[in-house]
Amino acid sequence: MTDLTATAQRALSLMDLTTLNDDDTDEKVAILCHQAKSPAGHTAAICIYPRFIPAARKVLREQGTPDIRIATVTNFPHGNDDIDLALAETRAAIAYGADEVDVVFPYRALMAGNEQIGFDLVKACKDACAASGVWLKVIIETGELKEENLIRKASEISINAGADFIKTSTGKVPVNATLESAEIMLSVIRDMGVGETVGFKPAGGVRTAEEAAQYLALSARIMGDQWADSRHFRFGASSLLSNLLTALGHQGQKQSSGY
Repeated sequence: MTDLTATAQRALSLMDLTTLNDDDTDEKVAILCHQAKSPAGHTAAICIYPRFIPAARKVLREQGTPDIRIATVTNFPHGNDDIDLALAETRAAIAYGADEVDVVFPYRALMAGNEQIGFDLVKACKDACAASGVWLKVIIETGELKEENLIRKASEISINAGADFIKTSTGKVPVNATLESAEIMLSVIRDMGVGETVGFKPAGGVRTAEEAAQYLALSARIMGDQWADSRHFRFGASSLLSNLLTALGHQGQKQSSGY
């Protein structure tokens, strides 16, 4: 097994295979579920809009992969600062049966100088998730924050408010995951001493096994070789799966697009 093959196998097991498109349907989500059970092993999770969770759960159970987790999104994609709405959406996602909720941090409020609202929003959503055993991933939208101090601050606030993961991006803005933002976020996890309890998720723009390898190498350098398991590291992606399968000698799966 070559290094790239081994990396592709590992990256596949760390994927949140994603479709978050306006034209998603139960049928398209069912196809995503089938893709998640790939010929090279299954992905860690799928990530879909909340209303599709019950249908996806049924498909995953029927195809014999009930352990593929279901992630969904709230306060998405704009990261508004309405705590009550974000909390209501998060509670609804939990009621639909989500295993993981990816909530968008109110990043524009932070850019305007308000740190408290981000903490309060994440804390409220975390409390709701914790009561149901659901993991909370916080999307800080690094491509909009841009500046290192803001990326660091959003990461710190999210972790202090209880985030189980910090995630780079929604995939809905011009700049999504970058190695530069990943390094800042992983360094915060290391520097705060929370590597056992807080994970990292680059999302949007990771499309090849070679790119995935760069993120895993960065993670290994900062957090250690063994840290990036499915509890601590995820790739938010759609088109990545096809490339990983090609690297692993499997071809022919059509992927959902645009993430």
